[in-house]
Amino acid sequence: MFVLIAGGGRTGAHLATLLLAQNHQVHVIEDREDVLPRLHRQLPTEIIFEGQATDPQLLIQAGIERVNVLAAVTSVDADNLALCYYARVRYGVPRTIARVNNPRTAWLFDQKFYVDVALNQPEILSSLIEEEMSLGDMVTLLKLRRGNYALVEEKIPKGAPVVGKSIRELKLPATSVIAGIIRSGEVLMPRGDTVFQPGDEVLAIVDHDAADDLAVLFGRPTPPAESQRQGNT
Repeated sequence: MFVLIAGGGRTGAHLATLLLAQNHQVHVIEDREDVLPRLHRQLPTEIIFEGQATDPQLLIQAGIERVNVLAAVTSVDADNLALCYYARVRYGVPRTIARVNNPRTAWLFDQKFYVDVALNQPEILSSLIEEEMSLGDMVTLLKLRRGNYALVEEKIPKGAPVVGKSIRELKLPATSVIAGIIRSGEVLMPRGDTVFQPGDEVLAIVDHDAADDLAVLFGRPTPPAESQRQGNT
């Protein structure tokens, strides 16, 4: 795959490093004089094109006519939008990815400007913090389908609502699947008659709402005092 990265900051440089390690063809465009020395130390010089990423001639030199993916990750949202639009309309680039720097401009990053994937870093960070706060001890291992689903892990403590119950006894959300149970270092294939025990590490595939429900089922028991306070609110 041939990927053109517009923006050689830390995000662009790290992305280029990962792609090169996977044997993809990569070109990077960067013009900032304070960034270029570090970029040349980190990446092969021959893949770096110095100049404005929005310069049509430089884009042609960098191979935009042949790329499979454009990743517009500059620090200027207007440039990222213009690059995605230009790449699709002028050169028919099949896939465009754009970085969102200012959350207030995120609404622009869609098919209006031919942005296939928008990476809203502030929103992603905020969502991750909110998710970690709401899920308690549940750990997100992997995001699936652009974040709609996730592979999560939860270690069942003593007194959890699921202890002593089988999978078929639980009213699991329709958007959740128990993928595996690790018990005493061994992996168990979950079946309807599998009974949960304290210390079990449960792997599940869930959407966001189901993750909240499973966090309650598999989580620590609510102390009586706290339960009473919640009932009074």
